[in-house]
Amino acid sequence: MIKYLGSKRALLPWILEQIEKCADGERLHVLDLFSGTSRVGYALKAAGHRVTANDWNEYAAVLARCYVQADVGRAAEAETLLQELATLPGRAGYFTETFCEQARFFQPHNGARVDAIRDQIAAWRCDEELEAILLTSLMEAADRVDSTTGVQMAYLKEWAPRSHAELELRMPQLLARPEAGPCQALHGDALAVASTPADLVYLDPPYNQHKYEGNYHVWETLVRWDAPEHYGVACKRVDVRERRSPFNSKPGIAAAMQAVVDALDTRWILVSFSDEGFLGREELEAMLSRRGQVTVHEHAHKRYVGAQIGIHNPAGEKVGTVSHTRNREYLFVTEVTR
Repeated sequence: MIKYLGSKRALLPWILEQIEKCADGERLHVLDLFSGTSRVGYALKAAGHRVTANDWNEYAAVLARCYVQADVGRAAEAETLLQELATLPGRAGYFTETFCEQARFFQPHNGARVDAIRDQIAAWRCDEELEAILLTSLMEAADRVDSTTGVQMAYLKEWAPRSHAELELRMPQLLARPEAGPCQALHGDALAVASTPADLVYLDPPYNQHKYEGNYHVWETLVRWDAPEHYGVACKRVDVRERRSPFNSKPGIAAAMQAVVDALDTRWILVSFSDEGFLGREELEAMLSRRGQVTVHEHAHKRYVGAQIGIHNPAGEKVGTVSHTRNREYLFVTEVTR
């Protein structure tokens, strides 16, 4: 899966352990309301649970359609199309001009191949699920040859060694349909989806000022393929400025989180949060306790890769020092009684 700020890869065993304790041997319907790369949803599907994954960013919804909604039965058809896409010669277009020449996220030879492949995917007009598999393969291929620290706020001053490699499409590892039933991917506002009935709701919301659509604007453009106007050295989509989430706002996050928690129709609520977020432990406990008994688990964790290597400006130059390299992750488990 793509490099991702806030990825729960390292914390996944810990999260799954707590969810399985809630399940107590049952197969659950789990609603993952802020699905991101769908790493948690994918693991839950692999464990046999039925998952509904949701995210309001289109690239994240595409990842969920691939890794959560699509079953392994789609693999043969997708593999045939990926083999055809792999033979296409590069043809420079918007992606190359914007992200390889005006900005330097990718080498131009790889940008031209992205342009050609993405144009062909659009021309095929596949069904939504099959298209998601192809787009996920392309996103991941581009991610393996990028020249960033893992986020798209900036690119490196010098080309990363991996950027010289050739773009290579690989088949995403799809899963069999779980015993609990077919999984689903949604693309909606969290509050609008929050009332979807589920046995357990997993909440991993944005928790500070870092906006995912700004950190991953290249993937959003790759998926939408809408050639947007852009701004700044990083060539961000102009709608990054216009599209705001209350979860990225210190004054707004408390009311937004409480509204979501109050709207949930579920037996269990599991919230993943960090001590670097706008909400403190006591505040979150108070919110969740309105719905039932809350248990809090803590885990010391190494911060994301950008924090390990230092602070850089949009040109990729180091401009500051790191204050700390570890943080504390929380899991709030609530058994709903009201």
